[in-house]
Amino acid sequence: MATATTPNVRLSSLPPAAGQAGLRGAIASEFTKLRSVRSTYWTLGALFIVSVGLAVAITAGTAANFANNPGNKAGFDATQTSLGAFFELGQLIIAVIGAMVITSEYSTGMIRTSLTAQPRRGVVYAAKAIAFTSVTLVISLVTSFVAFFAGQAMLSGKGVAASLFHTVTIPANAMVNCIGGAGGKVPNGNGPGPGPGCGHLTVTFSGTDVITASNVLTAIIGTALFVTIVALIAFGVGSIVRHTAGAIAIVIALLFIVPILEQTLPNNWRWDIMRFLPDAATRVISVTVGGTNIHLWSAWPQLGVTALWAAVLIGIGAYLFRERDA
Repeated sequence: MATATTPNVRLSSLPPAAGQAGLRGAIASEFTKLRSVRSTYWTLGALFIVSVGLAVAITAGTAANFANNPGNKAGFDATQTSLGAFFELGQLIIAVIGAMVITSEYSTGMIRTSLTAQPRRGVVYAAKAIAFTSVTLVISLVTSFVAFFAGQAMLSGKGVAASLFHTVTIPANAMVNCIGGAGGKVPNGNGPGPGPGCGHLTVTFSGTDVITASNVLTAIIGTALFVTIVALIAFGVGSIVRHTAGAIAIVIALLFIVPILEQTLPNNWRWDIMRFLPDAATRVISVTVGGTNIHLWSAWPQLGVTALWAAVLIGIGAYLFRERDA
């Protein structure tokens, strides 16, 4: 009996899978997503332009004002003045992109594609956090240093500009006298300039404040770290609520509204609560002149409180990211 034979057909095949998709590939994918979205460039560009532009405007205006109010040079913190716009408005701008990094994928449904390509949700979440933190930290450091140098350039020649390369000494106190008019004495240079009837203005400085290069460097780097941590707070909130507008609203309330409400509390409550709020680091991290707020911890421990907020929110977000449906 004849038997049927199977033709010897050689089939081409794909190479066998080698290993498992890991964190490195997921991070590369997240960097690609960040680069391919226009909102990333617009938001980070706005962060840089607003922070540096306002630093120049504020310090230039302050430098011009010294002509009418020379006593204001006493105890003037040039570093904090340069960085003020960055840590006040920068945290608001960076919170937007921090929330959008994860919420935008839920709004478009892209998160399902991401989880199909990489089913291990913990890897996806970690990759998003790592890629976003890296980009934010770099742009924050660049913005912080540029804002500082631009601000000090506006204050150059006024006797109060800080430096990253040597110690600077500025007057600690000032007594302003208006001679030949009704201006009177203005202690510490904190009052108004000479009035209409002031014939001659004299300023007597006393004491000194020493600004070291190490304190200036701490303020610059600390401010950049604070803005980066705020971005991670927004990322954590975004992963919890999964809605862009809701996440941004919560972060704004946490960083701006709650501190205002806290001011209405009785002093003994307010002083105990304020050091545990995530925004408190802005009051000490950029200070280079004078003592710190007695109701707050020093710069790094206070920044650690903000970092703890970020860690808790990111941790909750990671748990929910793994447990909930996409």
